[in-house]
Amino acid sequence: MSFSFSTAGRITFGDGASDQLLSEVAKFGDRAFVITGRHTDAEASPLKELGDLAKLEIWRSSGEPSVDGVRAAVAAASAMHPDVIVALGGGSVIDTAKSVGILLRNQGDLMDYLEVVGRGQKLAPQSVPVIALPTTSGTGAEVTANAPIYSPEHKLKASLRSPAMIPAVAIVDPLLTLSCSPAVTASSGLDALTQCIEPFTSGQANPLTDLFAQEGMQRAARGLRVAHADGANHGAREDMAFVSLLGGLSLANAKLGAAHGIAAPVGGMTGAPHGNVCAAVLAQCCEANITAMKERDPENPSIARYDTVAQLLTGNPEARAEDGVAWIRETVSLLGVDGLASLGLSEDQLDAATKAAMNASSMKGNPIVLTYDEVHAILSASM
Repeated sequence: MSFSFSTAGRITFGDGASDQLLSEVAKFGDRAFVITGRHTDAEASPLKELGDLAKLEIWRSSGEPSVDGVRAAVAAASAMHPDVIVALGGGSVIDTAKSVGILLRNQGDLMDYLEVVGRGQKLAPQSVPVIALPTTSGTGAEVTANAPIYSPEHKLKASLRSPAMIPAVAIVDPLLTLSCSPAVTASSGLDALTQCIEPFTSGQANPLTDLFAQEGMQRAARGLRVAHADGANHGAREDMAFVSLLGGLSLANAKLGAAHGIAAPVGGMTGAPHGNVCAAVLAQCCEANITAMKERDPENPSIARYDTVAQLLTGNPEARAEDGVAWIRETVSLLGVDGLASLGLSEDQLDAATKAAMNASSMKGNPIVLTYDEVHAILSASM
């Protein structure tokens, strides 16, 4: 048994954990650059505690990180020379903050370091410290080492990636997620579930990520549908906040798979929310992987792992992989997440999406190499 594991310098989880924000900031200095969402009320959030800092600047992030958006945030942060960057928001806000933190410590432009569509140069392993406070339960960005960024020029999402991008501190307060709408709860929650299933069935899984992923799947089975139906249900919100954290810990150390391999190009082509794309294709990806392994690689240990996925999701110790696929389909339907066509993907884009997905970095974690026809069939069946 041999593996390595990386995560945030410190993780604080629990109701009211965000009350510690000021004391955490003070450990790094008294100049904070805050990145948050457009609609965050600074006077009714943990940010109100930061008012006594020597220097405080709040940057409003708009939507998912884009090349121009990140460049603008870097320029604003550079002008104030922050000791620490605070990210309060969903995965997009946190990914923007991580990008700003590392680019402030690396000379050159964002495109020098962006994968696939940029020059892909290696980032120096240094960043302005980032404190991440997620307000949704989905991406686990508070403990991951990359940030997907949309390039409108290429109509593609590509990542900045470095171990130094893992936030210095992750503060996960389930109370911050209580105001999430049912639609955001569905999108982010299904993303969190995907980020437990894919690392568990990945060829790069290890005993430590297995513990996290399995616990995440169990809690998602218990909490996801409930949180969507009743956003005020504290137990369900706590479960899903933990699922998101566990998914982030898992994917950062055991990779992802076909659903995320597809989500990156489809999200770039359509602008659809990342979690919705993952949800639309997850069941079909699991089904395609199971069929492909049974046909071409019957000794693959991930075949049995899909049985375990089914048992954790259904609560039935006799369940088999197909039962897990059925549970995922039923959940996606109950949560009202539509197919790829409704998210903006057209039939004439399927070829381009298939080719781009096969080259996506996330596809490298898939338990078996899927063929063009298999990926195309996943997309077609997910429309």
